[in-house]
Amino acid sequence: MSSVVVTENLVQRFGSRTVLDRLTFEVPEGAIYAFVGPNGAGKTTTIKTLLNLLHPASGRAEVLGKPTRRLAPRDFTDIGLVSESARLPLWMTVRYFLDYLKPFYPRWDDALAAQLLAQFDLPSDRPLKHLSRGMRMKAALVSVLSFHPRLLFLDEPFSGLDPLVRDDLTQGLLARAEEMTIFISSHDLSEIESFSSHAGYLEEGRLKFSEEMSSLVNRFREVEVTLAKPPALPPSWPAAWLQPESAASVVRFIDSAHDPGRTEAEIRRVFPYAQSIDARPMSLRAIFVALARTARKAA
Repeated sequence: MSSVVVTENLVQRFGSRTVLDRLTFEVPEGAIYAFVGPNGAGKTTTIKTLLNLLHPASGRAEVLGKPTRRLAPRDFTDIGLVSESARLPLWMTVRYFLDYLKPFYPRWDDALAAQLLAQFDLPSDRPLKHLSRGMRMKAALVSVLSFHPRLLFLDEPFSGLDPLVRDDLTQGLLARAEEMTIFISSHDLSEIESFSSHAGYLEEGRLKFSEEMSSLVNRFREVEVTLAKPPALPPSWPAAWLQPESAASVVRFIDSAHDPGRTEAEIRRVFPYAQSIDARPMSLRAIFVALARTARKAA
């Protein structure tokens, strides 16, 4: 399987501040890639760099097999962007907006545009300025999906939207997902976890992991160990065990490299009085919070 986004040691600086620090990852063709991290981690900067809106200080970045610095106008007929910060021409009606965009895209699909307008219950004769924020996001998504992009960037598309609008947007995306690769930056982790195939976690400009979602959820576990007597946390703590705490005869921590046999053996080595071990799967949101808290404590 080929990769439609590739970065290698990508560095981005604003003045003396390093915003992206040697980013290296790939997004396979057909993936739905969740790009997550705290506010200010560099997610939007990454997207802008991949779209050639910002030039990197060093390193390599390719989109659809082409260096980002060489992206030409015709390349953007294959690339879509929906962003919470996008400024739409508010004086246009929805229909005028779509008609305005149509000549720029050779694969524009009038039938699909009409289908999406009906699916999203968008009034085509209403000016964009008279639509709610959620309806504007729907209009933006219609304008992008209608030209059949091969690669779609979504930058915080669900931020501040009510659950029904988020569900409408998600269903609209999933209905077209087979024909494109989706790169989505979002804080609505419970929303994107349900359909993402891959995930990357960015923290202070550094990529902490980039992997298939199945691999990620398999290696993170909330672990609870019940002991025969009150525990004493050891001075030497495995690096993969995060946020250790103890209460009464119970020790809890998050295992970021879980392997059933190896983890149990390590626990019994560290806690020879272990009576029971319970390892529970974690949601993407719980993983995100655990990593963010660990980073905050280490700062």
